[in-house]
Amino acid sequence: MARIVVDPVTRIEGHLRIEAQVDGGAVSDAWSSGTMFRGIELILRGRDPREAWIWAQRICGVCTTVHALTSVRAVEDALGVEVPENARIIRNIIAGTQHVQDHVIHFYHLHALDWVDVTLALKADPGKTSQLAESISDWPKSSKNYFKAIQDRLKALVASKQLSLFSSGYWGHPAYHLPPEANLLAVAHYLEALEFQREFIRIHAVLGGKNPHLQTYLVGGMSTAMDPNEPQATINPERITFLSELASKAQEFVDKVYIPDVLAVASFYPDWFGRGENLGNFLSYGCFPQGSIKDPTRLFLPRGIIMNRDLSKVHPFDPANVTEYVTHSWYNYSDGDQKAKHPFEGETNPKYTGPKPPFEHLEVEQKYSWLKSPRYQDQPMEVGPLSRMLVAYASGHQEVKDLVNAALGKLNAQPTALFSTLGRIAARAIEAQLLARHVSKWVDELGANLAHGDLRIHNGEKWDPDTWPREAKGFGFHEAPRGALAHWVQIEDKKIKNYQCVVPTTWNAGPRDANGKRGAYETSLLKTPIADPERPVEILRTIHSFDPCLACAVHVVDAQGRKYRVLKAS
Repeated sequence: MARIVVDPVTRIEGHLRIEAQVDGGAVSDAWSSGTMFRGIELILRGRDPREAWIWAQRICGVCTTVHALTSVRAVEDALGVEVPENARIIRNIIAGTQHVQDHVIHFYHLHALDWVDVTLALKADPGKTSQLAESISDWPKSSKNYFKAIQDRLKALVASKQLSLFSSGYWGHPAYHLPPEANLLAVAHYLEALEFQREFIRIHAVLGGKNPHLQTYLVGGMSTAMDPNEPQATINPERITFLSELASKAQEFVDKVYIPDVLAVASFYPDWFGRGENLGNFLSYGCFPQGSIKDPTRLFLPRGIIMNRDLSKVHPFDPANVTEYVTHSWYNYSDGDQKAKHPFEGETNPKYTGPKPPFEHLEVEQKYSWLKSPRYQDQPMEVGPLSRMLVAYASGHQEVKDLVNAALGKLNAQPTALFSTLGRIAARAIEAQLLARHVSKWVDELGANLAHGDLRIHNGEKWDPDTWPREAKGFGFHEAPRGALAHWVQIEDKKIKNYQCVVPTTWNAGPRDANGKRGAYETSLLKTPIADPERPVEILRTIHSFDPCLACAVHVVDAQGRKYRVLKAS
């Protein structure tokens, strides 16, 4: 019997500790701990609700625009504000772009090294790599000379002994199954993806002023200027053409590089379609409104709940059923820690009671995480691309069904194979393919409005606080790349009285609740085989398949600037 500790889990945003009990060569129990405190909710108290989005998107340096969007929606919901059509479209373009870029970065730069042995790429035959590449896609960068040049660059990097992130992998681990040629292909596309995501995210620079931390959101719409006759306007015919070109290139990269690579890698790891299975409960708030945000039937990706792996029924979602426990979290509720609270009644009262660092193990019978434990109707849920694709698939979303069935057909797999580590990876790629296409369509919609003289971008009807009710509360939601994101705001006397965020990684990575129910991370690790406890790449595969963002789930605040803990990644 052995206890494996992975701290910090690297190639994620934020600080995550995983402890796993291993018996008979497999994980028998697991605990997930966020190791830093989030204080943004406290910072927002007493502030003008119209500026909440500016602070909220500082929760994270990666998931920036998603918090801004969710925050303005929460305040708009509280004040009864509808945004103009152009603002809705621009928000969809920004959010869709974030999804595609984020998914590409996740697969190639955060997760691929769990499956790809970079050292074996040095042994590949570039000619055979070219044959492999041409067999799965007609992407133009597939010649023997191209892959030979990539291999030479890799050899030069090894010779320099400055390997950076490539220096700490579990190279030579028996769990790596890709042949040398597939490894070289993956390394080449790793480098191409760096260039792709840098160019594609220029959409945010155009529509948001910068990336990260976009600057053009407003309660009631956007501050993005539209004028077909003004060369300096943010949105004019020239900019529409530029956005269309970037969106088209994204479609090509996703279709011809990302999707084929995911299918190719998955084909060498069929066992992982049976590993990492989770709770069987999936939640999606729905996203990308096609009309009023208040009408859930007009969300491009549908809203709903799937319970117990049953794809025959999608249950309706009601935000009143969301609660959070702190039974095993380093927080206190004023009326006790055994009962869950709805976010409108939520409290952020930090109280660390864990062992003094450095320590060997978490006190898992007590409180052991800075993450709370969200529940829906008192049940733990998985959120993220897999949840969105499953809810859409089960809801009869034809485009999603076609893409999912096409991918499963190439893998000779059934829809139930999606309930797995590889299922999360496949769902993320399918969603990127879906949204890359629709970013182009939304740009076309925006261009059509511009051409027809519809330039409305902001609804200032309730911008004046003197028009607000004395008390108001609102629920803002978005499906961020990592899953269901919601902000709850309470406004009193023109100021924020209370603000609560329930973020995707809190849903997935939260600790046990008062009833002892595990969250998604802890459940998904059960029964995972571990070939080498000193190099637990199998744990990383499943945890990384969720694309953790602990910066969203926990955020450090300390006025004295003291260091709580110093960690080193191996």
